[in-house]
Amino acid sequence: MSQQLFIELFSEEIPAGMQARAAQSLLADLVAKVTEAGLKPSSSFCHFGPRRLALVLEGLADQQPDSVEERKGPKEGAPEQAIAGFLKGAGLDSLDQAELRDTGKGKAWFAVKQVKGQAIKDLLPQLILQVITGYTWPKSQRWARSSFRWVRPLHRITALFGGQVLDGTLDLGGGEQIVFSNVTEGHRFLAPDAITSTSFDDYQSQLKAAFVVVDAQERQEIVRAELDKAAKAHGVKPIEDPALVAETANLVEWPHGLVGRIDQDFMQQPKEALILNMKENQKYFAFEHEDGSLAPFFMTVGNAPYDVVTAARVIEGNQRVLRARLSDGQFFWDQDRAGKLEDFLPKLDSIVFHKALGTVGQRVARMRTLAKFLAQKLSDNHGVDATRAAGFVAQADRAAQLSKADLVSQMVYEFPELQGTMGRYYAQHGGEDEAVSNAIAEHYSPLGPNDDCPKAPISVCVALAEKIDTLVGFWLIDEKPTGSKDPFALRRAALGVIRIALETGLRLNLREAFSVAAQAYDNVPGRDGFDDELMQFFGDRLKVTLRDQGQRHDHVAAALAAGNDDDLVRIVARVEALSSFLGSEDGDNLAAGYRRAANILASEAKKGFAPAQGGVSVSLLAEPAERELANALDQAGLADKLGQEDFAAAFASLAALRPQVDRFFDDVMVAVDEKPLRENRLALLNTFVSTANQVAKLSLIEK
Repeated sequence: MSQQLFIELFSEEIPAGMQARAAQSLLADLVAKVTEAGLKPSSSFCHFGPRRLALVLEGLADQQPDSVEERKGPKEGAPEQAIAGFLKGAGLDSLDQAELRDTGKGKAWFAVKQVKGQAIKDLLPQLILQVITGYTWPKSQRWARSSFRWVRPLHRITALFGGQVLDGTLDLGGGEQIVFSNVTEGHRFLAPDAITSTSFDDYQSQLKAAFVVVDAQERQEIVRAELDKAAKAHGVKPIEDPALVAETANLVEWPHGLVGRIDQDFMQQPKEALILNMKENQKYFAFEHEDGSLAPFFMTVGNAPYDVVTAARVIEGNQRVLRARLSDGQFFWDQDRAGKLEDFLPKLDSIVFHKALGTVGQRVARMRTLAKFLAQKLSDNHGVDATRAAGFVAQADRAAQLSKADLVSQMVYEFPELQGTMGRYYAQHGGEDEAVSNAIAEHYSPLGPNDDCPKAPISVCVALAEKIDTLVGFWLIDEKPTGSKDPFALRRAALGVIRIALETGLRLNLREAFSVAAQAYDNVPGRDGFDDELMQFFGDRLKVTLRDQGQRHDHVAAALAAGNDDDLVRIVARVEALSSFLGSEDGDNLAAGYRRAANILASEAKKGFAPAQGGVSVSLLAEPAERELANALDQAGLADKLGQEDFAAAFASLAALRPQVDRFFDDVMVAVDEKPLRENRLALLNTFVSTANQVAKLSLIEK
């Protein structure tokens, strides 16, 4: 008969950010322990909240299955002393109770013991205790006289199997212990009395009657409903913040929204600063008007519904606390705007970016050089006249110069998440050009796969300058990501460069940008080959990006290897054309011919035969099939098509070679005795392979 195992660990309030991980880890450990014991639950799940972690395993058998234990003993004819030791260790009286088996290396004695499975109710307490004592919290504590460590003082352990309390005790040390029971508690204030349960469903329903919502997802839904209700009541809309919804839902057991007002005096502060201040310090939700401006309301999530008088008192208390927080923010805002953004620049020389790469001030100087280079490139790409290009370059230079200035502002010191955002506000306050101000805010983007890329030209230049400077610097000092470790977020920087280039269509030769960036590092010695390593890194990141878009990794590798290309936009166009080409019959057949030619060249090289050094000699083309292939290769016109970046046409030209390639392999013997003829035919095959490699290195395509 299948039974349910239900466990609740009841404690003082667990930090919101630790609950989910703890419950999931404890559940995984428990399932693993039970499975090792020969039992496999049909399903399992967990729940978590401020004061409780609940684990449930369904479909467990009453009895552990029987098993057979075997113990290998000495060989046949072993000394009596060895036999005696074997019998004693196996609990046997004589060899009559053992089995003699042929092991392939002679016969040996085996003790075979039939082990009857334990009743699961007798086995589970030990496994549960192992799971509890084996879990390590990120932070833990001892309390009273106990030596046991837990995230917060642990008060009760509910442990039910098939509705019956398991016989177990957790020794806390110092004479303290917790005996397994079927008792828990409801809401701390609304229903603090003890509650007994017989199953998880019973437990969940009784707790709901005692003002506790066990399911974290349900608590989140309640928080969202409270936000929507508050927004509707005040004619505004809530600012979406799933992380804050999840966090607040883990702070309370019976969520209830309370709406307060923000003093009008503070509404002149930047919207982002107000929202972050309320979120980080008070866990308050913000609202906005339809036009996107911040509404003068906030919502806090309480742990119980209140009567009108109590609610008003609680709201007033929250408003008073918020007033103090926002007063600090107002002070920072006023102090930072006492001068101009550029007044902060000298302080950047005292902040170390990296001990081997210099200060933030030096980093800004490098970014200026790179931003100007990129701005000029962008101007050249779009055919901008010299006068406009000079203004564009000057704007990129100014934006790069001011991009890090807000790092030493008081507001960013208090709220680092506002770097860039505050720089835009301070730049606008100082009368900077709008494009420069926006570039300061946007140059960190994209911060992740869901973050928007900058689109404005000045923003693109500064964002690329920041990321390329970072990548080149760490490659110069040989501080590359290893395995899962990437302390300087270099993978994110490379993915940012890729996304910006592809989403804006920016034509940029990465190696040239790397060179400009490296030359700006006058305080760091150069390192030969760093650009090759960095391009390989970009290639790996590009494979990830395009794979997520449905492209095959080997197609990306083949396109990357063609012509040592370093223009991301061109590489992607090549990949797309290659994927379309290889999906056709001509493409697949030509790829097969390419592989055959490459294999022949490799095989002949092992025999000591190489293509003729001077290339294909027309006078040695004896067979019609080889003359046809040579003529077809001469007339392919790939150079023009590749120069025009018409990759579809280039692949079509390759596909047109298929009849001549097929006829060559059908009619021509390469491995002839005459060495000049043999080497000339190898040269012809090498020309074919080299021609195809100009478009894509087909040898990297997986069959």
